[in-house]
Amino acid sequence: QVQLVESGGGLVQAGGSLRLSCAASGRTFNAYAMGWFRQAPGKEREFVAVISWNGGSTYYADSVKGRFTISRDNAKNTVYLQMNSLKPEDTAVYYCAADRNYCSGYRCSPGQFGSWGQGTQVTVSS
Repeated sequence: QVQLVESGGGLVQAGGSLRLSCAASGRTFNAYAMGWFRQAPGKEREFVAVISWNGGSTYYADSVKGRFTISRDNAKNTVYLQMNSLKPEDTAVYYCAADRNYCSGYRCSPGQFGSWGQGTQVTVSS
């Protein structure tokens, strides 16, 4: 297991940018694929992006492709989500997640990931 703590959320106007960070504890961070999910009020938690253990592979939900970028720094035990051109529909609590296995497509579901952070709120005003 790995412990995860997100930061960087906040209130931003539509068209603006935010960068989320997720700091992981433990010495095996580079053994995990890392993902970002989000959950809006009244909706199910949905996949946003995932990155492989060495950063060599990434996969995005269609709704964020071209606007969001996931990256990681294994020396700092941290994964990032750069969010540009934000829209009001991006408003949600964003969660960081970790799993030993990389995913793509329909396999990138919340049940795939074994470790979760507490979430950080992102609010995009119109």
